[in-house]
Amino acid sequence: MGFARTCSVALTGVEGVLVEVQADLEPGLAAFTLVGLPDKTLFESRDRVRAAVVNSGADWPQKKLTVGLSPASVPKSGAGFDLAVAVVILAAAERIDPTAIADLVLIGELGLDGRARPVRGILPAVLAAAEAGYRQVVVPEQCAGEAALVPDASVLGIRSLRQLIAILNDTEVPEEPPAATGRPDPMLAGLVIPGTTGAAGIGLTARTDIPDLGDVAGQRAARRALEVAAAGGHHVLFTGPPGAGKTMLAERLPGIMPELTRQESLEVTAVHSVAGVLPPGEPLVRTVPYCAPHHSATMQSLVGGGNGLPRPGAVSLAHRGVLFLDEAPEFSTKALDALRQPLESGQVVVARAAGVVRLPARFLMVLAANPCPCGRHTLHGIGCDCPPSVIRRYQARLSGPLLDRVDLRVEVQPVTRADLLGQGGRGESSAVVAGRVAEARARAAARLAGTPWTVNSEVPGHELRTRWQPAPGALAQAERDLERGLLTARGLDRVLRVAWTVADLGGKGSPDALDVAVALELRTGIARGVPLGTGAAS
Repeated sequence: MGFARTCSVALTGVEGVLVEVQADLEPGLAAFTLVGLPDKTLFESRDRVRAAVVNSGADWPQKKLTVGLSPASVPKSGAGFDLAVAVVILAAAERIDPTAIADLVLIGELGLDGRARPVRGILPAVLAAAEAGYRQVVVPEQCAGEAALVPDASVLGIRSLRQLIAILNDTEVPEEPPAATGRPDPMLAGLVIPGTTGAAGIGLTARTDIPDLGDVAGQRAARRALEVAAAGGHHVLFTGPPGAGKTMLAERLPGIMPELTRQESLEVTAVHSVAGVLPPGEPLVRTVPYCAPHHSATMQSLVGGGNGLPRPGAVSLAHRGVLFLDEAPEFSTKALDALRQPLESGQVVVARAAGVVRLPARFLMVLAANPCPCGRHTLHGIGCDCPPSVIRRYQARLSGPLLDRVDLRVEVQPVTRADLLGQGGRGESSAVVAGRVAEARARAAARLAGTPWTVNSEVPGHELRTRWQPAPGALAQAERDLERGLLTARGLDRVLRVAWTVADLGGKGSPDALDVAVALELRTGIARGVPLGTGAAS
């Protein structure tokens, strides 16, 4: 009888669970049994592993073979267990020293020819291994850069099972043929799901490729709202006729947001790795994510879902970045209302029969909507063909509870001829606005040092009312709106958060009545007699 064990990692959402892979060989009729709650993909690994072992030059044991994945109560999915299963079988058959693999964590898929293929979710898997005290990790060579992001892990990247056997047996490591040049590496196909990059998906681009805010003609109030949103992490609703520039504004928001910190980059990379949208050759996401799903997206594609254990949706792909919902009223009401919980908590908890998954979802949401189905309701001199009842139903698709979570509501006016022809001068570039945003973020970070919050939008209202109080009498207007029913209690807290952001942009120690008036006008859309033009002093 032969026995061996090693370790791998099972993923539940973006969290990893260490799994002990055990192999037991007993005399009897040759058979291969895999136990431990495997899914269909993992169950098929029996045939992949057998072919990979034989084609790597090793003998397949002709005995009764049982491979167990412990803990057995945790669902296991994917092909990432192939490498661990193959090695533990060879160790049980005494082709490899069992003590050499007892403290290893092996993650990777095997091709029928024994080549190691990349899998999704390497970063959260290696993080889980490091947290469990394991320091030596073996992954496919294409994933070594991603695994090396974990500082406490010693990573070995291999090209094939043949190489790993030689390394463990301390023999000469065979050379594997290099990838063919002049065409994409077929081994990288395991890292990216087709159709999830570019305009159809997350659209991760280098910062130099993000459109410049200076290209937007006019729209001073909307540009100011965009600056406030970037500085404080506030959600925005743009309403206006078609062609006014709502989409242009949203696309330029990532360009004025601060760079991701190291911790934020690791969080974003872990989500994108699990979702299969991590660009090949770029193990660490450094740019602000921008996700713009089509309005036909389902609730599951927005918040996460799928067969078995849920996978990250658009709100998780936009974690630490921007989620842009263009033509927001065209989204299903069920999908939009599902955003209410992650907007408040910064995470999504999805319960399924296979288990409960918690996914990060702290994003900045930008909604864009027309005033009516034809889009001409607010235009002067152009008739609107929509009956009043149709307009009311169209606008009611954005529910009150959802809008109550939106801090900034701006009506985008049609661009005038003077603005379009540049007679009023070119607007400020993204670099200039990003500088002010970075200064405002630094003021907020200094004030919030020692707390779990980093931006004003995350601070609870109770803390703002008791710990960081505005100037005396600054909330008088907001309190009157609360008494009149124009603001809810949540709305008052959000007005105070926006006022702190406006004060940070203006370099003030605390918000005064003018800052609160600006926040009220940005939230309610009711003119308060304050300028909303671009600039810190406005």
